[in-house]
Amino acid sequence: VQLVESGGGSVQSDGSLRLSCAASGYTYASYCMGWFRQAPGKGREGVASITSYGMPTYADSVKGRFTISRDNAKHTLYLQMNALKPEDTAIYYCAARPACGGVYSYPRFASYAYNTWGQGTQVTVSS
Repeated sequence: VQLVESGGGSVQSDGSLRLSCAASGYTYASYCMGWFRQAPGKGREGVASITSYGMPTYADSVKGRFTISRDNAKHTLYLQMNALKPEDTAIYYCAARPACGGVYSYPRFASYAYNTWGQGTQVTVSS
């Protein structure tokens, strides 16, 4: 099982970036997927999550600015980030867990519930 993020970079405030996460080695379509981020000196926080059938959940800090989506045929997860702010600067990670519900009914942004992580991609937003 592997997750590989791409698409990070440096942008100015109000700019946009699109992150991608390519998945391999498991039944991607059935998995619950999430994006997390970690800023310097801070803990890891959940940004967005999406169920196997495409229902999203967002952190309050990114609602209306970020959009999570998935292409099950391409085994790829996306995060479209618009109206970026300096406080969005962080390393962004994608993560996977077998399901969002059932025996895996943990909070959507509980990092301990995700058993597979990518290596992360840096996003830097300057004012």
